[in-house]
Amino acid sequence: MQTEGYRSQEIQGRVQEILQRTCDEKEVAGASVLFLKDGKEVLYCQAGFADIAQQKAIQRDTIFRLYSMSKPITAAACMLLMERSVIDLLDPVSRYLPDFENLRVWQGDTWASACRPVTVRDLLTMQSGLPYPGENPPGREAAKLFEQIPVLPTVEFAGALARCGLEFQPGSQWRYGSSADVMGAVVEVAAGCSFREFLRNELFLPLEMTDTDFYVPAEKQHRLARTYEAGTMAEYTEDRLQIQNRMETIPVFQSGGAGLASTLEDYSHFTAMLLNGGSFKGKHILSPATVAYMTSAQLPEGRRHHMGWDNLHGYSYGSFMRVLESPGEAAGTGFAGEYGWDGWLGPYFANFPKQNASLLMMMQRRDTGTWRLTRQVRNAVLSGLETV
Repeated sequence: MQTEGYRSQEIQGRVQEILQRTCDEKEVAGASVLFLKDGKEVLYCQAGFADIAQQKAIQRDTIFRLYSMSKPITAAACMLLMERSVIDLLDPVSRYLPDFENLRVWQGDTWASACRPVTVRDLLTMQSGLPYPGENPPGREAAKLFEQIPVLPTVEFAGALARCGLEFQPGSQWRYGSSADVMGAVVEVAAGCSFREFLRNELFLPLEMTDTDFYVPAEKQHRLARTYEAGTMAEYTEDRLQIQNRMETIPVFQSGGAGLASTLEDYSHFTAMLLNGGSFKGKHILSPATVAYMTSAQLPEGRRHHMGWDNLHGYSYGSFMRVLESPGEAAGTGFAGEYGWDGWLGPYFANFPKQNASLLMMMQRRDTGTWRLTRQVRNAVLSGLETV
C-alpha cells in the first residue's frame, strides 16, 4: 500500500524486521505498530506472541492494558465538561471532593499547610503535588493506599490520596503523580454518574471503541495479552496500582491514571478524533478550539527542566500528554507540536498535527514506557515521510 507522501513498502519491511528482531532477542514477547496518514492506514506490523504458553500470536484485535495511556482519555473527559461549562479549570478540586480542603504539604523535613487550593488545572498539568508511590512521606502513604485491600471506590480513593499529603506546593513544580486518578473522581462527581459510565457514553460509544473498558468481559478474555518480564519472558501476574492483572470484573476503583484496556484499532479512533480537531466519522466530540488547548504545551516558562526523563528531553507537558517544543533536544526524529503519551507496559501513541499522522504501538512488557524499541520504530516510521 503506497500513500502519497509516504514510502510505505520500504518502511513496512524495516519496521517488521525491528519488531521481529526484538522479539527474537526476548526483549519483548510481542508487539504491533500502526501508522496512519491523512486518515488512511499506511503501515501495520505485528510480531511475536500475546500468550507465549498458548503460542497465541499478537493480532489486530488483541486487547492490551493501557496503564498510563489511559490518562489522555481522562483529559478528554475533563475537556468535555470544561467545554460544557460544567467544570472550570481554576475550580478548586475541593469543590468536587471535600477531602481536598486544607491540604498538607511535605517541605523536605516537616509538614506545612498548602499555600493555596489544588485546582483542576493543577491536576491536568501534573502540577498538583499529588504523589505516586515513592520514598518521601507522601509517597510512602500513597504506596500504602495503592496496596490497600479492599480497594476503595473512585471518589473515596481520591479522598484518601488527598490525605496522603502533597509533595510540593500546588502549582509550584511539575512531577508525575496520581493527578489523573483524582481527575477521574472529579469527572464522576461533576457528571453525576460513574467515571466508567461517562467515558462509555461520551467517548467510547461515539468513537466506536467497542473493546475499551476498565475490564475485559469473559467472552473477550482470550484476546487479552499476557504480561512478561524482559529477558526471561517470565509471565508477570501481579496487580499494580490497584489495577487487576486479569481485568475480569468491573472495578470499584475506576482509575483515570491507569485503569483502561483497549486495542490498537480502538485507540486509533481516539487519536483520529484529536487529529481531526474533535470529530470522528462526522460525529462532533470536542471543538477544534478545545482540542487545540488540550494538545498545547501548558507548563510555565522554565519548568520543562522538571521533566527530567531522558525520553522527555525537548518536551513540555499539556493535558496529561507530552508536547514537543524543541525537536533538536529530543532523542530522535520529531516535529514541533507533536503530542501523545505511553504506558507502564509499553503502549504508546504520538500524533503529528502538521504531518496529519498518528503512530501507535502496543505491547505488554513490565516497566517499559517509552524505550529503545519505541524510538527505533519512531525513527523508521517517520523516515518514510517524503515531506515534513
